[in-house]
Amino acid sequence: MRIYTDDPTNEYVRDMAGRLICDITDKESDIAEDELHISYVAGTLSLVKGSLTLTGELESRRRLSKANLEKELIVKACRIRNHEGSIRVVDATAGLGEDSILLAAAGFDVRMIEYNPVICELLKDSMKRAAESMSGVISRMSLSAGDSIEVLPTYEGWADVVYLDPMFPERNKSSLIKKKFQLLHNLESPCASEHELLEAGLAAKPKKIVIKRPLKGPYLDGVKPDYSYTGKAIRFDCIIPR
Repeated sequence: MRIYTDDPTNEYVRDMAGRLICDITDKESDIAEDELHISYVAGTLSLVKGSLTLTGELESRRRLSKANLEKELIVKACRIRNHEGSIRVVDATAGLGEDSILLAAAGFDVRMIEYNPVICELLKDSMKRAAESMSGVISRMSLSAGDSIEVLPTYEGWADVVYLDPMFPERNKSSLIKKKFQLLHNLESPCASEHELLEAGLAAKPKKIVIKRPLKGPYLDGVKPDYSYTGKAIRFDCIIPR
C-alpha cells in the first residue's frame, strides 16, 4: 500500500510510512484509478479506493450531548450499578472509535485496542483532530495497536468492562455504511475467532462483558447473555462473569 500526500517531507507522514512499511508519493498520477491507498492531504488521513473514501470523524459526532448520551444503549449497557468512580472500559475491537467516543463522552475511561495497523492510524488521526474541539473527551481515550486475543488478558485488574464489537456488516442497511465496509473489508474480514475473543475477554476478569450484535444475530460463540439492551437494528448482550 502507498501513501499519497501533498507534503512528502512531513515528519508525521514519514513516521507513519515507516510503521506501515509504505512508499510515499506526491504525484496523483502514481496512483492507479482503483488502487487502495492512504491519503494524507490538508492535514487529514483517509483510506481511498476509486470513488470511496473513509476518514475517521470523531470530531463531527452529533450524539455527544448529555441528553442524547443518557439514551444511548451502549452507555446503558456498560454502566455498573453501585460502581464507585469512573468505569474503565476496554474496547477490544475499536475500529474507528465510534463507540468508544460515546463512552468517553459519558464519563467512562476507555482504552482501545485495534488489530489492523491502517485502521489504527486512521483512528489516531481522528483523535488528534478531535482533541482540538473536545480535549476533555479525548483525554479519556487511549489507543494501542495489537491482537485483542493476546492483549486482553493483560488488562486483568484494570478493566471493569470489556466491550466487543466483531465486524458483522450484514446488520447495516444504509448505502453509506455499506461503502464504509467495502473499504474496511479490503483490510480485514469479520471476526472468525469468536471463542478465542470471548475467552480473552473473560481472562481480563472484568465485572461485565458487553457485546454488540445485529438485532436478530446469534449470540457470540453461542453463549447466552445474562441480559440484553435492544434497539431497532442492534442489541447489546451483557455477560456477568461468575
